[in-house]
Amino acid sequence: MKTENKTGKEQHVAKASSQSLPVSTKHCMEVCRAIRYKTTIYAKKFLNEVLTHTKAVPFRYHNKDISHKPGIGAGRYPRKACEEVLRLISKVEANAQFKGLNTSNLKIIKLLANKGSRPLTGTRFRHSTKRTHLEIEVKEIAALKKEEKKESSSSNEVKNKVPKNTKKSTKAAGETQ
Repeated sequence: MKTENKTGKEQHVAKASSQSLPVSTKHCMEVCRAIRYKTTIYAKKFLNEVLTHTKAVPFRYHNKDISHKPGIGAGRYPRKACEEVLRLISKVEANAQFKGLNTSNLKIIKLLANKGSRPLTGTRFRHSTKRTHLEIEVKEIAALKKEEKKESSSSNEVKNKVPKNTKKSTKAAGETQ
């Protein structure tokens, strides 16, 4: 899904990332999975509901010994992860506004949580602390719909042209025999 123009700059896309956050990577992965490919308005509403314990984040992969919540199965309320993802969504909306995009029509097209470095802390009895890298990319929905219409109309023209030419050539071949 490339959105580059001839000069190599991406159109209708805004990005943001956060490095070395002191948050569980597994919790961030589950939160990201829950809101990926949704609009930023829905994502912010969902994360605020998780922070107030009215809605739980479904845990699909990292769900060993996790209690079930009504209507979703295994789930939790990962407070720190939701706060960091919510902060990242605010950053990407600010970047989109700076680029001139409509912030009410943004769809999350990429949302990743990766493991960061594990620095050791303490002096005598050292232990590692958790770190997570988060990355988000949003695209304007109106731009998505316009691009899809252009692609579908151009593919329809090609489809309509090809059968007409093949029918004429088969008729001409049939008449000569």
